[in-house]
Amino acid sequence: MSTNDITAARHELAAARRCVVLTGAGMSAESGVPTFRDALTGLWSAFDPERLASREGFAADPHLVWRWYAERRQGASNARPNAGHLALVGLEARFEQFAIVTQNVDGLHTRAGSRDVLELHGNIVRTKCFAECGVRIDDPRDLPPGEPPACPRCGHWLRPDVVWFGEMLDAEVLERAERLAASCDAMLVVGTSGLVYPAAGLPSLARAAGARVIIVNPNPTELDDLADIVVRDTAARALPALFAAT
Repeated sequence: MSTNDITAARHELAAARRCVVLTGAGMSAESGVPTFRDALTGLWSAFDPERLASREGFAADPHLVWRWYAERRQGASNARPNAGHLALVGLEARFEQFAIVTQNVDGLHTRAGSRDVLELHGNIVRTKCFAECGVRIDDPRDLPPGEPPACPRCGHWLRPDVVWFGEMLDAEVLERAERLAASCDAMLVVGTSGLVYPAAGLPSLARAAGARVIIVNPNPTELDDLADIVVRDTAARALPALFAAT
């Protein structure tokens, strides 16, 4: 991590009033949360990802898909926010407007204490009705028995409240994320490769509106050319440095 990069990023953040943070899988890596594909190990390595993460796959074998997500949900529940998550909580108070837009489904930003978190791809801890009757259960302890459980309203299966292959993002969440990106002074992009759209388009919106773009990632990303500053380090190391110095 370059001291010069941290100093430059600190200067940009200090001058901003409205900040948006876009986070991806690298944000939670140091909490021990594997990416979707990294979790396809052992028993699960033989399965096509789309069989485990699509409406068609769930309809064909709801028990299999439920067990896969139950295992991942338990892993996310056991994980703890890392120093990067906690640094963002401290950074929040320094801006007139501060929001986190995340591609992660582990809920760690909220558990760390961040107040305005937009979960583009849903939350693996929550469940909802497969038939879209409107039922959503936030706490796994409130789930009825069964693998998968039956919806208490309509009797259909319950499913994870995440975005599967072939599904659209929640339109209201995406629209708000785009509004925030187009009106911020600074966008901090942490731990995302920049390959998955529409999330990867948010830094372009911010840059087009005049915001400064700061990337925190130990590896090169597809968004590096958009950035004003690139900090080559992990979230858990770089973000506390930004917080301490801002």
